[in-house]
Amino acid sequence: MTVEAEDRKRIMMAAVRHAAFDGWTDRILAQGARDAGYSADAAERAFPGGVDDLIVAFSEWADTCMADALVLYNLSALNVGERVALGVRLRLECLAPHREAVRRLTAHCALPGNASLGARLVARTVDAIWYAAGDTATDFSYYTKRGLLAAVYGSTVLYWLGDESEGRVETWGFLERRLEDTMRVRRLGGSIERMLDKLPSPFRLWRVARRRGPI
Repeated sequence: MTVEAEDRKRIMMAAVRHAAFDGWTDRILAQGARDAGYSADAAERAFPGGVDDLIVAFSEWADTCMADALVLYNLSALNVGERVALGVRLRLECLAPHREAVRRLTAHCALPGNASLGARLVARTVDAIWYAAGDTATDFSYYTKRGLLAAVYGSTVLYWLGDESEGRVETWGFLERRLEDTMRVRRLGGSIERMLDKLPSPFRLWRVARRRGPI
């Protein structure tokens, strides 16, 4: 017997409330199911991979929440950097009621055995933010954009977790500064590429090799 998507979401959100106090363990699945009015068996059917499945579902929920909120804005009036900043901010605002659970999740994913899971979730999140912001890149910039945003997003989450300012205004200022730094790095990279295009062939060969990376 399968568990419907809405039932799965109810169990997930109830379990997340326990994660704030008990950490991200398989035990919170049974607790969440009980709180939401389901059996422990229902929790196992909803999340057969245990707490890892729960973590993935929670991250996907936050990505969807961000994307749904972003479409309510007039994105055509914003430049790309502003859209990305808004995407990061909206995702954190979706997570705001669960900040302590996010704090415990950050520590959980920092453990050596969970690092790959954390990396996959961040990669999926920054891809969702770029996509929601209207990015359609398919060339090498697809990867550089996401790599740079992953660093910005990760540092912003850590700042947000410690931010007690009214309305988290210090976090949004931090985010803007990090994105400005990132944009400067991207512009510098583009300038270097254009310069190399004008140089004699040995330098163009070096440019191609640099793009491909080590063999």
